[in-house]
Amino acid sequence: MEPRVLWLLAVVLALGFSSSAGQFVGLSASQCAVPAKDRVDCGYPKVTPEQCNNRGCCFDSSIPRVPWCFKPLQETECKF
Repeated sequence: MEPRVLWLLAVVLALGFSSSAGQFVGLSASQCAVPAKDRVDCGYPKVTPEQCNNRGCCFDSSIPRVPWCFKPLQETECKF
């Protein structure tokens, strides 16, 4: 590979790893669409997005004064 291609790949990967607020590793966006008033705390003070996701929880720091690391909605599956 050319050095320019490697450099571009490194930049893209770095940007992908650095923008983790609001991302839900291993969870669907619908599972993490929990209204602020219904969030159940799943973290601890100063938990990072990665630590939160490793616990199987959602992380969203966009709403102040509510848990940023919170339990996801449980997907219900109908079985007949």
